[in-house]
Amino acid sequence: MHHPGRQRRLIRAIFYKLLKKSRFILFRSLARLRVRENTFMAILAVIIGVIAGLCNYAFRSSIDFFTWLIIDNGSELTGFAPESWDLPRLSVIAFPLIGALLMGPLYLLFREDFSFGFPKFLETVNLRGGRLKPRQIFTRGIASAITIGSGGSAGQETPIAQIGGTVGSFFGQLLKISGDRMKILIGCGVAGGIAATFNAPLAGVFFAHEVVLLSAFELTSFTSIVISSGIATIVSRALYGNIPVFTVPSYQISHPAELVLYAILGLVLGLLAATFITLFRRVKNFFAQLTLHPFSKLLLGGLITGVIAFFFPQVLGNGYGFVEKVITDHYGWLLLTLLIAGKMLATSVTIGCGLPGGLNAPSLFIGAVAGGSFGFLANSLFPAHVSTPGEYALVGMGAFMAAVINAPMTGIFFLFEITNSYQIIIPIMISCVIGTSIARHHRKDGIFTFELTEAGIELREGKEQNLLKELKVRYVMSSAPVILPESMSLRQFAGFISTSRHASFPLVNFRQELTGMISIHDFLEILPEEELLDLVVLKELADTDIVTVTPGDSLALAMDRISLRDFEILPVVDARDRKKVLGVLSRHDMISAYNKAMMAKSLPGL
Repeated sequence: MHHPGRQRRLIRAIFYKLLKKSRFILFRSLARLRVRENTFMAILAVIIGVIAGLCNYAFRSSIDFFTWLIIDNGSELTGFAPESWDLPRLSVIAFPLIGALLMGPLYLLFREDFSFGFPKFLETVNLRGGRLKPRQIFTRGIASAITIGSGGSAGQETPIAQIGGTVGSFFGQLLKISGDRMKILIGCGVAGGIAATFNAPLAGVFFAHEVVLLSAFELTSFTSIVISSGIATIVSRALYGNIPVFTVPSYQISHPAELVLYAILGLVLGLLAATFITLFRRVKNFFAQLTLHPFSKLLLGGLITGVIAFFFPQVLGNGYGFVEKVITDHYGWLLLTLLIAGKMLATSVTIGCGLPGGLNAPSLFIGAVAGGSFGFLANSLFPAHVSTPGEYALVGMGAFMAAVINAPMTGIFFLFEITNSYQIIIPIMISCVIGTSIARHHRKDGIFTFELTEAGIELREGKEQNLLKELKVRYVMSSAPVILPESMSLRQFAGFISTSRHASFPLVNFRQELTGMISIHDFLEILPEEELLDLVVLKELADTDIVTVTPGDSLALAMDRISLRDFEILPVVDARDRKKVLGVLSRHDMISAYNKAMMAKSLPGL
């Protein structure tokens, strides 16, 4: 009698044994050949770059297939045309809804992958060891291709960044690489995916460093990421030709004073970026609070996106074709201005309801129409000294994307690479820096990280600080503290500390209210005379500027407070009555709790 489960376990065991043997042979060969670690990482970067470039080709081909299947065939059957307002235009409402329906089988089989958006990806890479599931290369890719191909207002950049990053993680797990080297491999995959999508290797490098690796610059990581990004771009150009993602006219500044207008454009785009992040957050929270089945939310989101597209069909898909026309001045001021709100809402609904997709392409779209609208106004005010609206749309693309994702260098180098113009450097630098600063002033986090911050996760603080934030004082504190009366004499205190293992103590009055802290160091610094031992009480020496914590506070806050005054312990007080002592918290307790939590996360099976 056959046992399929036993056979699968046997096959898995054989596979892992062969894998372990292969790793041993590989590393022994590298040692014999005296291949240095940096050289080995460079070789891996080449491999990851090639695969990221091929994944980009497969992903874009998938998007083209679903676009043909849903929109092209649907338009042919119904006679839909974006410029017409006749009855067939109603068919546009169905396109994103069909995409949501096609998502059904994937959602049922791989539901957890749908919740693994880019914020979760960043958390896994920076705080959880970067161990990504290889199947997400396929599930995330196909699901995002359906969303974009059916007209959902989303982009392909962050999905391909996740796909490329998962490729890097796969090699890291295969070779048992962990820690910072794992992050480098993931960064290589991210850079390769972005570079291949935009045909812009520098933009890929800076996106990986600014957005994914949080600007953690090291020469070894930078070298590997540059190699991967360059190789992925070569693969993409071999498959598609050296064609930029947007065909743009030559750029030039009409007058030096025009730089002031680009500074004002940066200010406007920064405010719009903060507005977009706020709108996206609210729409996402709205869908999260709906008491509907998650798949029903996808259908509702697809329907709402279709209704928006009925009025503004330009918001369908990634919008690259429309952006090119905006850059070449094919549209008027009113439509461009209305499309700012239309695209913001359509994107917020598409991604907010749970449909997979990226936010970079919508950011480029919004930046282009906002920049074009600003350019029309500038031309009407200063017609003799201002560039065309298309040139403002071009700068707006890079500046708005930079402000939304909090990555100014990515925006600057992206625009430089697609225009290949040195003249655009100064305007885009001005707009990017001002726009990002304004957006950060109003919204501390970019669109990829606000969810994590709301959950108490600060990526830039590292996993140690975030782990301390997860641990609460109530689970670590000692609820049987040694508390001394403030009326105790120094002689009594001297006798007491000779038998105590503690060095700091809370003091209370006759009503058992916290009044101060006393330490052995306070006592030794005074070195009282013999005749004073019976005359002076602890209250006279106590530190009355007391720092406390409550049971609901995090260890991160407690560690900050205990370090601020260099105390050995902190009194734990009631949150409603700050004079009532419930226990004490020591440095030793906090360090012990942290070490146990680190071990639990590192060895979850124990």
